[in-house]
Amino acid sequence: MTMAGMYLLRKEGYEEEKTKLAIQMLLIDKKNEFRELSDVIFSRAPNSMQTIPNKEEFILNFCFDVSEAFKTWIGFTPLESNSARRALSILRVLGRDKTTMNGLVRLLNICYDIAEDFKVIYKRIG
Repeated sequence: MTMAGMYLLRKEGYEEEKTKLAIQMLLIDKKNEFRELSDVIFSRAPNSMQTIPNKEEFILNFCFDVSEAFKTWIGFTPLESNSARRALSILRVLGRDKTTMNGLVRLLNICYDIAEDFKVIYKRIG
């Protein structure tokens, strides 16, 4: 598992094998969404980032960041010292080359849905 996947495991307490299986299952329905996020996230990244193995784990971690940030944005979790920087970073990455708020919000929804769907699949594997 990559460092991104290992970060997910440590952060949320996920088991490595169940995580791999949940990602595989998630990709069955969300492959196009992962590809779209990959295009957006890595569009201006250095070549070394564009060829990283297991991009799915990296993208899933990004989606987890969006999901966690949303909890702060709606007042469910308190502001942290890095909340503003985190929000701006997410918006800058997803907002690149967008001309409307609808495009940005659509990507935010995709990220949120991927993170939440992963959690459901992981629990079902139980």
